[in-house]
Amino acid sequence: MTRRQDAVLTNARLVLEDRVIDGTIVIEDGLITRIDEGGTSLASALDLQGDYLLPGLVELHTDNLEKHFVPRPGTRWPAMAAIVGHDAQVASAGITTVFDALCVGETSSGGDRLEILAGMANSIREARSKNLLRAEHLLHLRCEISHPDTASLFAEFIGDPGLRLVSIMDHTPGQRQFTTIEKYRYYYIKKHGWSDTEFEKFVAQQTDASARYGAINRRTIVALARENGLTLASHDDATTAHVDQAIADGMLVAEFPTTMDAAEASRAQGMAILMGAPNVVRGGSHSGNVSALDLAQAGLLDILSSDYVPMSLIHGAFLLSRAEVGFDLPQAVRTVSTTPAARVGLNDRGRIAVGLRGDVVRVRDTGDMPLVRGVWSQGDRVI
Repeated sequence: MTRRQDAVLTNARLVLEDRVIDGTIVIEDGLITRIDEGGTSLASALDLQGDYLLPGLVELHTDNLEKHFVPRPGTRWPAMAAIVGHDAQVASAGITTVFDALCVGETSSGGDRLEILAGMANSIREARSKNLLRAEHLLHLRCEISHPDTASLFAEFIGDPGLRLVSIMDHTPGQRQFTTIEKYRYYYIKKHGWSDTEFEKFVAQQTDASARYGAINRRTIVALARENGLTLASHDDATTAHVDQAIADGMLVAEFPTTMDAAEASRAQGMAILMGAPNVVRGGSHSGNVSALDLAQAGLLDILSSDYVPMSLIHGAFLLSRAEVGFDLPQAVRTVSTTPAARVGLNDRGRIAVGLRGDVVRVRDTGDMPLVRGVWSQGDRVI
C-alpha cells in the first residue's frame, strides 16, 4: 500500500473540539500524530499565516450530484465528468467526507431521478476504484415510500460497502415538508408550470400512491436497513406522531424537522437534529418552515447539511458562530464535523485529535464569508 504524504501545518488557529488554540499539527501516513501549541522551526512546515484549521467537514445529505448529471432539464452529462465535477465542488468547500444522497423512487412522473439512479451510484463506485476523487464518497439513500418500486430498488443496494445512511421520505401532499396544500400548490405549480387541473390530478395520484405503497415500503426498507446495520434518518417530521413513528423504527437522525414541536420531540427522544445550512445562510427556510437559527437558539440544532449548495456548509457554520444564538466557533464547527461523523459511526474523523484521520481544512474568515484556502484528506493535499 502506498504511504500517504506527511504534512506539518503551523501558525494556525486550530479549531479543536472545545477550544481554539494557536498551534501546529503533524500528519504522518494519513493520521494526526502531534498537536502542539505555538509554532515550529521545521523547514518543511507550511505556514498557515494565522488562518483557521478545521477538521474536514462531514456532509450527510447533499443532492448536488444530481445537478451535475442533469445540469439542465432534459440534458444528461457524461457520468465520469459529472462525478468528478461534483467531487471537485464539494472538496473545494472543505468537505472531506460526503454522503451523496441518491433518491430512490420519485414524487412525480417525468422526473429524472429514477433514470439517473443507477448511473450516479455506478459513477461513484467507478471513480472511487480509479482513485479519481478528492473527498471520500459514501451513499445516503433517500427512499420515497409512495413510489411503487422503492423497496425493490432499495434492496438492490444492500451489500454495497459505501451505503451507510438511509432516510425515509414521504412527500404526500399537505404534510411534512409542505404542511398545507397551499404551500404544496405554490411549489409544484411554480416548479412544473402546471395548470390547476394538472395540479389537482397530481395531488390525487400522489395521495392514492401513498395509501397503496407507503406503509409497506416503509416497513420493508426499515427492516432491511436495521438487519444490515445501516443508520436510519427520518425526513421532514412535522408532528410528535411523526417523531414517535421514527423512534419506533429505530431512527437516529431527524432530517429537516419542519416545526418546533417536531424538533423538541426529536431531541426529547434522543435523535440528532439535522438542518440545512442554506436555511442558516438565507436566514430561513425556502419552504416557510421553522428556521434553523430559531432551533439553534432553542438548543435544538446538532448537525448542518449543505443540502443543495456545497459551500453553504462552512458558510453556515461560521454564521452560526456569530449569530448570537449560543454557539461559539468550536460548537458551530462540531455541527459540520464531529457530530455528523459520530452519528453515522465514523469515529476515525470529525475532530483534530491525535490518532484520527488527517482530514483538515484551512480557512480564512474574510468577515463576509469563510474562504477555503487548502484541504487535506488523510494528509494528502487535495485543494
